[in-house]
Amino acid sequence: MSRTTKEIGDHGEDIAAAYLESKDWLIFDRNYAFEKAEVDIVATDRNYIIFVEVKFRSDTHFGQPEDYITPKKEANIRKAAEAWLYERKMETAIARFDVISIVQKGNDAPQITHFKDAFR
Repeated sequence: MSRTTKEIGDHGEDIAAAYLESKDWLIFDRNYAFEKAEVDIVATDRNYIIFVEVKFRSDTHFGQPEDYITPKKEANIRKAAEAWLYERKMETAIARFDVISIVQKGNDAPQITHFKDAFR
């Protein structure tokens, strides 16, 4: 039985969250949504509030996972980030936008690429 798109996305986000926690990052939130904007993971490395977009693919026949981040997607992530910071009265916090790209073929170990400060 094949997995749904949501299940695949959740699997990728679980891998990314575990990766970040292994780096001693603290996860504040997952799948934070504001209106139609969403950010996959909100975390801190104790220096920044980091909004992380996770892209997961089972192969790279049609490009790398990070290639699927469009300018519209970036704008939506920024919108969600602004709302997240506003709701917590943290508008002056130093924020950053990262991308975690994951390729996992079958049951192979996931290949994780972390792009820090991927966009502004």
